[in-house]
Amino acid sequence: MSETLQVNEIFKSIQGESSFAGLPCVMVRLAGCNLDCTWCDTRYARAEPGLAMTVSEVLQAVAKLDCTRVEVTGGEPMLQQATKTLLEKLRLAGYEVLLETNGSVDISSIDRRVRRIIDVKCPASGQAERNLWSNLDELTDQDEVKFVIAERGDYDFARKIIDTHSLAERCGVILSPVQPSLNPAELARWILADNLDVRLGLQLHKIIFPDTQRGV
Repeated sequence: MSETLQVNEIFKSIQGESSFAGLPCVMVRLAGCNLDCTWCDTRYARAEPGLAMTVSEVLQAVAKLDCTRVEVTGGEPMLQQATKTLLEKLRLAGYEVLLETNGSVDISSIDRRVRRIIDVKCPASGQAERNLWSNLDELTDQDEVKFVIAERGDYDFARKIIDTHSLAERCGVILSPVQPSLNPAELARWILADNLDVRLGLQLHKIIFPDTQRGV
C-alpha cells in the first residue's frame, strides 16, 4: 500500500463546519477532486498537484501544530490510496480524527472510530448524480451528513433524503446555506417550519476570517 500523499495544505484553525464548529482543529487538506461543484470554495485543492509527503511526514507536521483534533479533507481525500493509512495512524497516535468526503467514493473500509462526514450533493451543485448512496448505509451515530443548500429545490431534495434514509435518527445532519445565494435566515425558516431535527451550519471559519481563503 502506498505511503505517499499529495498534500495541498496543513494548518491549524478553528473548525468551521460540522458539529465540531468552534473547536481548534488541524486541517490536512489533500490535493485532487473527482467532482466540480458549482459553489466549490476550495478549487485550488482540485487544481493544484499538491506536495508529495509520506504519511510519516504528515504525522510530523500535524504533531508540530499541537492540537488533539485532526480533520482530513480535500479536495476529495478518499481518492488517495494512503488516506486510509493516514487515518489509522492518526487515530493510533491518540488524535480525535475526522474525515470529510464528498460522498462519491466508498467509505465502508474506513475505521468507524473515525468521524466520517459525508457531503451529500444537492441538485444545484451540478453533481447530485455522483452521490454513492450505499455510503449512507454505513453511517452510525459517530458520523455526520452535510447538505450544502443553494436554493429551495436543494432543501426539498435534502429533506427527502433525510426522510428516506432516517438520517436524523441515525447520525448528525447539517444543512449549510451557500452564501450569498441563500440567506441563512431563509434556510432557518424552512427548517423550523418542517420541524427538522438538523443543525444549521454557517461556515464559522469564513465569518471569523472573511478576507482569508487559504489556511483557515
